[in-house]
This record gives sequence, C-alpha cells and structure tokens, in this order.
Amino acid sequence: MTTTVALTVLLAVGIGVSLGLLGGGGSILAVPLLVYVAGLPAKEAIATSLLVVGATSAVGVLPHARAHRVRWRTGLVFGVAGMTGAYAGGRLAAYIPGAVLLAGFALMMLATAVAMIRGRRPDPDRPVPHELPVPRVILDGVVVGLVTGLVGAGGGFLVVPALALLGGLPMPVAVGTSLLVIAMKSFAGLAGYLADVHVDWTLALAVTAAAILGSLVGARFAGRIPENRLRATFGWFVLAMGVLVLAQQLPGTPWWWAVGGTSAIAVAGGAVLLHHRTAAIVAARRFGSAGQRVDQFREADQLSEASE
Repeated sequence: MTTTVALTVLLAVGIGVSLGLLGGGGSILAVPLLVYVAGLPAKEAIATSLLVVGATSAVGVLPHARAHRVRWRTGLVFGVAGMTGAYAGGRLAAYIPGAVLLAGFALMMLATAVAMIRGRRPDPDRPVPHELPVPRVILDGVVVGLVTGLVGAGGGFLVVPALALLGGLPMPVAVGTSLLVIAMKSFAGLAGYLADVHVDWTLALAVTAAAILGSLVGARFAGRIPENRLRATFGWFVLAMGVLVLAQQLPGTPWWWAVGGTSAIAVAGGAVLLHHRTAAIVAARRFGSAGQRVDQFREADQLSEASE
C-alpha cells in the first residue's frame, strides 16, 4: 500500500464521521479527497464517491433506526423518487466536462450552506410532522436526485435541508432519514456512471471500509448535540468545503489560497458558534440569578406573613 493510498484511507474515516453525525457531507469530502489526495480523474472520483457514500450510509442508518430517528415512509418514497433522478443525472454527466461538474458541485454547496446557517424562523404553532406529504416528497426527491446524480453527490447536503428546513422534521430525525435516502440514490447514481466510467475497486473498497468505521462513531454522537448547533455546524462545514472546491476550479488559483480561504471560514464559523454558546450560557446564568432572587423574595414574603 502506497503512502497516497494509506493517507486516502485514513482520511476516509472523516467521510463516515460526517455522514453518521450530520447525515451528509460524505460526497463533499469524498470527491475532493479522491481528486486531490488519491489523484483520480474527476469523473472516476465522483463514481467512486457514490459507492463509498452509498455503502457507508446504508450501514450508518442502522444506529439511527435503533434510536427511532428515521422516518421510513418519507425516506423510502424520497429515495425511490431520487433514484430515478440520480440515474438520469449520472447518464447525463457523461456529456459534461469534469471541471464544470465540480464547479456546479461547489456552487450548490455554498447555497445550501447559507440556508442551513440561517436556519428557519421558529413557528411554535406549527406541529412537527411524523411523515411528510407523499406528492411533495416525490417532487423533492426527483429534483434532488437529478442534481446529486449529475454532480456525483449522495445528496445529504441537499436532503437534510429539504427535510429540516422545508419539511419541518427535527434535525436529528432529518439526519437519520437522509442516510436512507443517500444510500438509495448513491447506488442509482453509481449505476448510471458505471456505463461509461472505470472504478478502481481495490481503492474504492478500502475507502468504503474506513468510512463505514467512521459512520458508526459519528452516529453515536448525533443524538447528543443540540439541534441548532448541529444545523449550524453542518452549514459552516459545507460552506468551507464549497469554497475549497470552487477555488480549485478557478484558473490560476494557487492551492494555498484555497486552503487559506477554507481555513478562514472554518475559524469564523467556530467563532460564531462559540459566541452563540457563550451568549446562551450567560443568558442561562442571568435567568438563574433572576430566578434565585424571585425565590428569595417569595421566602421573605412567606416569613413576613408567618410573623404577622
């Protein structure tokens, strides 16, 4: 095993952690990893990423299912509709240059990241749906499947926002359900690519095994992280990776500019999340102090009434 292959397999663990924890980001990591580290051509990297992400998602959905974080009807309908679009997208991709596919991939990542970071306006009167309406799920599934099959993504970075922002599912449930959808659509997209693209099966299976291991680790932490923080982390992660991939496609852009820009966004995202966490802690302490003062006043009133 060469150093390049060993490094690729080691970093593939992060693909699984991302899928298990966030319900997406597998292809967002896998495509750049296979292109820039393993040195695969763009279309071969995309096809390989579909195998890796599909198999990893199929295994990663199991711990979420045991924790009741999967909406089976919504996931299966979304997945079947998405498989149709993903297969068509995979066949269409044979006629589009690899650089164009990667640039489109990056632009979709940036748009999705902004939506996830902003979140949705809270609506306390809106009930949390157990399952989503079938016609809407079919429409969303076909559109997302076509787009993700075209650019070689499992679709978690689109499926999770669709389920969480548009469908109103809780973030942990959207994560678990998205893994079912990703597995189905990834295998359909791979079938479309295999008609025209060769896959290095030895490398693909090694990367898949490492990613599956990471997914089991990520799934253990998915239900323990607050929903808003999980959504914001997902958004900043996708934004950073989108900038990296897009910068690599711009002519004449040195690699260190791409890495520097990605690092800056990652640091900014971490600072924002830390700020929100600190603000929440301060607010909780103030609320606790106010509550203690109210309790003290009540005790004083009770003592005064007792003395009277």
